[in-house]
Amino acid sequence: MSSPYLPLAIAIVAEVIATTALKSSESFTRVLPSIITVVGYAIAFYCLSLTLRSIPTGIAYAIWSGVGIVLISLAGWFIHKQSLDLPALIGLALIIAGVIIVNVFSKSAVH
Repeated sequence: MSSPYLPLAIAIVAEVIATTALKSSESFTRVLPSIITVVGYAIAFYCLSLTLRSIPTGIAYAIWSGVGIVLISLAGWFIHKQSLDLPALIGLALIIAGVIIVNVFSKSAVH
């Protein structure tokens, strides 16, 4: 039996790719980034739905959104040259800490 975290990881990666492509789609005026956006979000939501079979919705969504926020911020920084100031970096560190706390200490998370 595979880990429920595998489809969650795929959902996160697909969402980050889709959101990065969304920025590049220029309001859906560019075809290839627009297609990547739609397909990426479809994959992300499908894989998230698989995750919800065994991980509580709140926990799965907290991990998905928290890790996604951090990764999309990094993608924006590297790919789109968007800057992150000190408060943004501190906020991202707190999000990472929250995801770790949920996964390590919560009895609601699947271990």
